[in-house]
Amino acid sequence: MAEGRSAEGTDNSAESSDDVVGEQIAVQLVYRPQSADALVGLRVRERIKRTGLLLRRVFLTLWVGQWLLAAVGRGSIEVISTVLFLFVVLVVWGYPRLQAAHVQRVIGWQGEYHATVSPAGITCRNDHSTLVQKWSVYQGYRETAGHFVLLSRDSNIMYLGVLPKRGVHEAGGIDRLRAILDQHSTRV
Repeated sequence: MAEGRSAEGTDNSAESSDDVVGEQIAVQLVYRPQSADALVGLRVRERIKRTGLLLRRVFLTLWVGQWLLAAVGRGSIEVISTVLFLFVVLVVWGYPRLQAAHVQRVIGWQGEYHATVSPAGITCRNDHSTLVQKWSVYQGYRETAGHFVLLSRDSNIMYLGVLPKRGVHEAGGIDRLRAILDQHSTRV
């Protein structure tokens, strides 16, 4: 039987052996996106970019100062000024949550996501689309308690890839996922 093998057969078995090894390394995630996933991604982006966080803090500080000056200048707290101040606090606090809710409306209807993270990149499928990305798309990633957040290479970090750890259903999958991310990306 060994004599009947051609050189092509040997090469194919080597390639299929590599494919099996690649499949063993790849990590599968199955999950339904949640608003909390997008919120984690937006918070990570905000901490890395710092511009939005700084602007929100400056804006809030100015409103606090205006409210305090008005209250001290008049000797009493004005209802309209207080309501406006509380509205600004609510908007500054709630803006990331509104963004996350919007992201959820955009992607949530697509159903269950099946993501494959491998040395070749990330492939994400759902009932309506398939997205394949190479590692060169990302500048790095950050790990949180329940997610891996991948950050795009552009200066504004316009694209976030959020991989929820709850999507990994195989034993040792999170450690393998972390190893793949460490090998092909950097922690930021």
